[in-house]
Amino acid sequence: MQEKPKVVVSRTRRPETAVKDFNFTEADIRPGSGFVASYRASAWSAFKRLPLPDTTLEAWRRTDIHALPVDKFKFAPEGAHKDLPPVREDLLRPLVADQHGGQIVLVPGGAKIELDEKLAAKGIIFTDLRTAEEKYPDLLAKMMGKTVNVEEGKFSALAGAFAQNGIVLYVPKGVTVEEPLHSVLWGPGPDFAHVSHILVLVDEGASVTYVHEAASPDLKGANSMHAGIVEIQVMQDASLRFVELQSWGRHVWNFSHERVRVERGGSLDWIFGAIGSRLTKNFSELDLAGEGATGRMSGFYFTDGDQHLDHDTQQNHLAPHTTSDLLFKGALKGRSRSVWQGMIYVAPGAQKTDGYQANRNLVLSDQARADSIPGLEILADDVRCTHGATVGKLEQEPLFYLKSRGIPQAEAEKLVVEGFFDPIFQRIPFEGVRERFQQYIADKMS
Repeated sequence: MQEKPKVVVSRTRRPETAVKDFNFTEADIRPGSGFVASYRASAWSAFKRLPLPDTTLEAWRRTDIHALPVDKFKFAPEGAHKDLPPVREDLLRPLVADQHGGQIVLVPGGAKIELDEKLAAKGIIFTDLRTAEEKYPDLLAKMMGKTVNVEEGKFSALAGAFAQNGIVLYVPKGVTVEEPLHSVLWGPGPDFAHVSHILVLVDEGASVTYVHEAASPDLKGANSMHAGIVEIQVMQDASLRFVELQSWGRHVWNFSHERVRVERGGSLDWIFGAIGSRLTKNFSELDLAGEGATGRMSGFYFTDGDQHLDHDTQQNHLAPHTTSDLLFKGALKGRSRSVWQGMIYVAPGAQKTDGYQANRNLVLSDQARADSIPGLEILADDVRCTHGATVGKLEQEPLFYLKSRGIPQAEAEKLVVEGFFDPIFQRIPFEGVRERFQQYIADKMS
């Protein structure tokens, strides 16, 4: 048989494009002193050195940010909020009855702080980051950089170096706060980089409920960004319920690094809700660091259009007799995509660990996509760890039942989706917050 001639195909190499990076400089770092200045210097050094993540990194393999216009973003000047849309009234409503224990509103270039005098008299500190830098520098040295390392990535370094403001919450030993504390991060305006740093320390035997919401109006044809760090410490025998909700506009690129450390006998109830942003990449870690520590993580998300939400969760059992329970539920419409990557890690010697994680997804259109990747890494031999993940469409049986009772198709679908999310909503301790997110879901369904 005659050998076929070899064909050589020549291709010109695609010209390499310049590596994009932010235009932020050292002059953009807010001045500080002592520990805070040292912390920001370390973050600035990491920010200069670390590249933007790309899809070659395992944690970012399913989230591509090459279209992020990094060179367009700028920081809001002092008082910028005066010329921007005001905070939505529904975000400011009291969580219980007609009052809050305290409320902080962060806006571009400004903040408004309220705290009940009775709580302040007990030694509770609930203020914005700028005020804390002036009044409580020793406290910040115990909180800043203690759970999230600025070396973890480009965006953690960015948030550490350039945080324009944030929240500082300290509950002294043995103090129980009955009234919930509430903060709102409001981010209007095109081309702004909103950068926040949230710090919480619940001291030994203390207890508190804290709700934080991040939101903005929709701006068509624009781009904005949020980068944030959340650092929380729950000390021995302390208890924290932390509710975290985001309804960013569809033009916002949202990046956050969050970690809670729970010490011996402490407990955490951590609730997420996400219905906004153009793209979100969220790293949320739970460190059960002391014997008998417990943590529950509950999440819900609803995407539509071209939205992309990526939640990367980690449950780290670092001590014996620790318990974690994670349940994330999501619904998807349009051409949207969700990614959930979860890992339960059990350290050597962390015997009698009980870890559970589950992710359930409801795909409501043919072009939507949900990726669900649970994982276990167990280095102890006396544990009980399980995980599960599902991706499915609306079940026809309940739809048929509802329609047979005269309920129209659209209303029947909405009821089934509400029922799907109900186990998560029941974990939100405030009726007003539940109602608001139920309304968001109704809007997306319509």
